[in-house]
Amino acid sequence: MTALLIIIAAIVLLFIGYVFYGSWLAKQWGIDPSKKTPANSMTDGVDYVPAKPAVLMGHHFSSIAGAGPINGPIQAAVFGWVPVFLWCVIGGIFFGGLQDFGSLFASVRHEGKSVGEIIKDSMGKTAKKLFIIFALLVLILVIASFVNVVAGTFFTKDGATGFVTNPTNNQTTAIISVFFIVLAIVYGILTNRCGLKTLPATIIGIVGIVVSIAVGLKFGLAMSRTTWIILIGVYIAVASLIPVWIMLQPRDYLSSFLLYAMMLVAFVGILASAFTGSAKFEIPAFNSAKLGVMFPTLFITVACGACSGFHSLISTGTSSKQLDNEKNAKAIGYGSMLIESALGIISLIAVGMVYNKWMDKGFGSPSAAFGAGIAIMFGKEGSGVYNTINALLTLAVSVFALTSLDTGTRLSRFMFSELFLKDSEKTWKDAKGVRKLLAHPLFGTSLMVVIGCILGGLSLSQIWGLFGAANQLLAGIALMAVAAWLGEVGKNNKMFFIPTIFMLAATLTFLVKTIIAKVNVISGGKSVWGDWFQFAFAAAMAVLAVILVIEGAKTFKKQAAKK
Repeated sequence: MTALLIIIAAIVLLFIGYVFYGSWLAKQWGIDPSKKTPANSMTDGVDYVPAKPAVLMGHHFSSIAGAGPINGPIQAAVFGWVPVFLWCVIGGIFFGGLQDFGSLFASVRHEGKSVGEIIKDSMGKTAKKLFIIFALLVLILVIASFVNVVAGTFFTKDGATGFVTNPTNNQTTAIISVFFIVLAIVYGILTNRCGLKTLPATIIGIVGIVVSIAVGLKFGLAMSRTTWIILIGVYIAVASLIPVWIMLQPRDYLSSFLLYAMMLVAFVGILASAFTGSAKFEIPAFNSAKLGVMFPTLFITVACGACSGFHSLISTGTSSKQLDNEKNAKAIGYGSMLIESALGIISLIAVGMVYNKWMDKGFGSPSAAFGAGIAIMFGKEGSGVYNTINALLTLAVSVFALTSLDTGTRLSRFMFSELFLKDSEKTWKDAKGVRKLLAHPLFGTSLMVVIGCILGGLSLSQIWGLFGAANQLLAGIALMAVAAWLGEVGKNNKMFFIPTIFMLAATLTFLVKTIIAKVNVISGGKSVWGDWFQFAFAAAMAVLAVILVIEGAKTFKKQAAKK
């Protein structure tokens, strides 16, 4: 019954936040349905493509979710369920939702351009360049983290290669994910080149998903971890370069149905277990954490379940180029974040059902604990229904991560090119000399994918903590950037101040602690190359962030002096 009360409380609070706080924000900023969005005024058929609200909602939610709201809350559960619950709900409403909605709106008013361009308008060109460098460092960690997660849900330990019968969960996940890619291409062609309406195309797509799952439960695809990392790298590179309507938009839209179904299955499981007692919620309300003191560790570890800087890159990188009308910005920007917070609560409940086994290291990854926690609400471990649901949930986690991967790679392409272009140059074709090579989409994409995939070969524990800190620090900077722009155009930006200061304080504290810890390891002569990597990345991000914060403080001071 505890689990049921937790999910109901979360849904009610998040709904109230959406209706009242989300609507208040829209009024404060001046959302205007009559203004043309960049998707309509700058349509190019590649990146700027107007999307139906439901399609864009599917893309945006699938892209921002990734594996974060599953991995983060599950790892943070060692603090107890109350702290994780409160941060997911409060963070989602007043921190994450604010950032996502504000970033999307600001980008729409900047021709669909990145946070870097928003920063340039209020804080100057130098701050823009520094932010892009910082964001690219974060995107490397995003690619590395999710390549690691996806490869982990695909690869086969037994050395099997090729198509197999009686597949394991990973082999099933792998082949269904390949089917998803094919379905996306078919959907994109049907709707964008054959003129098929969204509803019939969606029905065809859903039928295709069901058939894919049915086949995947009987036949699987087996390859080694290294092979999968290489293939994933090739896929995300291609997906980031081709027109958005071919792959990104339709794949994320179709994937969203699987993700919504996963959340519905989880809710049904929670409801059933509350009255049948098929599974027991085992997490204490508070716990003496093994991860460290609650501040800043909890707020870094939960990550995307409450607030994520990566979302600001999605909002300003792909979603703002597809938004057909400003009136839909609240649902897509603010609403998607609150759905992700609900997913974070579901993840918390899922691990709660297998908490003792999780704490005894009975699962290889948070995603495995997530699948097992929900599956056990429907049947005993090892039963047919348990195995089927567990396999489907493993697939859903992989789909989350893969959608974030191809979107993140596309974002890195935009930002890498933007780093080397002058203000007068619109695309890489306008650049001169070596800058034309550096700004070329193929160069930036290839470089980011290669680096990300190499780092993806590390263990997830070596990447995730650093990713969480970088991600949350990016959130603090994005909040500061939108606040500075709103102040520049005379809009109310006071709601940003507390979230900005809190996120910057938490993440910089975590990075400083990481730097000190790595210095101690390195000076002790027991370091491996992963320690040097973590030290260098943490130091670089901390320095860049401090410089950007100083520039932001100067901007706010100038704005205050004008009043």
